[in-house]
Order: sequence, then structure tokens, then C-alpha cells
Amino acid sequence: MTPEPSSRTISELYERRFSPADREAKDALWRVLCEDFFQRWVSPDARVVDLGAGMCEFVNHIRARERWAVDSDPQVARRAAPGVETHCGPAHDLGWLAAGSVDVVFASNVFEHFRSTDDLLTALREVRRVLRPGGRLLVLQPNIRFAYREYWDYFDHHLPLSDRSMREALELAGLRVEHVRARFLPYTVKSRLPRWPVLLRVYLRCTPFHLVFGKQMFLVATRP
Repeated sequence: MTPEPSSRTISELYERRFSPADREAKDALWRVLCEDFFQRWVSPDARVVDLGAGMCEFVNHIRARERWAVDSDPQVARRAAPGVETHCGPAHDLGWLAAGSVDVVFASNVFEHFRSTDDLLTALREVRRVLRPGGRLLVLQPNIRFAYREYWDYFDHHLPLSDRSMREALELAGLRVEHVRARFLPYTVKSRLPRWPVLLRVYLRCTPFHLVFGKQMFLVATRP
């Protein structure tokens, strides 16, 4: 058994799930997310690994000295922007990376696709191994506490995770949790708010909106 569904299944699901218009909208929103939020956690001279990069929206827009997109879907090489290195392989196997060689690992909407908590811990321990001391893991993830009605609407969701259980998993893997937002972004790009880049910029600056619309959590953990 492998932690993630097959690459062929993932690729087909994403082709069906997101229309060309959806993908274009997602890319525009991720540009704003990187510029207005995630960049504060990533130094421009960092070595960054986007774990389960998918459509490569994060890694294509974040500014860093070295950027890697990791995904089990071979299409990752086609989706990555110029200057982004790619590796096709499962998110739980980072054996191709040297210990302590990475400054930031980013994981967006990845861990809910794993089959078990053991698989999740394997992946997190691999993340800890490749991070340098003080290096960061950034996790953006649907929060089952607030998205319990929609969580199972996706065929490839297997592992229910909340901000509380995610924190426990990170600590069990030997990472130190430094920042938790139980409510951050809406559940999907198809949510009514925020759909346009200008509205997203307002949303990011108005934290009371997060308490109303936020169904994804955001955590930052470091390797001690």
C-alpha cells in the first residue's frame, strides 16, 4: 500500500475537478497568496521544496534561490515554471534529498490524501530529516473541525485532520510548532469568497473574515 493514490488517478481527478477557468483563477489567487502572505515565511535565498506540488501554483510564484516541485504525477514537470526543478515521486519518500539540506518545505492540501496516520508520520519524519536546524515546514490543510460537511465530497480524501491532530502529528515527528491558524482560507477556490485577487488581498488583511469563511488551517513548524 502506498500513501497516495496512483499518479494516473490524481491526474485524471484534477483534470475533471478543475476547468481551465478554475485553473487560471487558482493561479492568479496563488500569486497573491505568495506575494501577500507566504513570502514572509520564505527567505529569497532559501532552498524550497513544494511537497505534493500539484499544479505548482505555490512553487511557481514564491521567490527563492532554489525551488523544487515534488509530486507523484509525472505532469509536474510540465506544470513547473522555468527555473523550478522537479522530482516525480511520493511525498513520503525524500531519500533523494540530503539531511539538513532544505530551508523550507511547503505542503498544501497534501496530507488528507494519505491512507493512514503511519504514512503521515513517515512523511513528517522525512521532512524533519531534510530540513536544516531552524528550517520551516508550512502546512495549508482543510480543517475537519470546520469543513466536516464538505471534507468527504472529494474521492481522494482519506485522512481526517484538524489543527489539533495536525499539531500532535508534527510534534510526534520531532518538529516544533510555532504558529497555528485554525481558520485561514476558505475550503476551495470555488468558494464564493474570496474569488478575485483584489478581494483576496482584502481578505488576507481582515482576520475577522477568517473566522467566518476560513475552513483551511495554516501551521508553521520548525526543526529544532
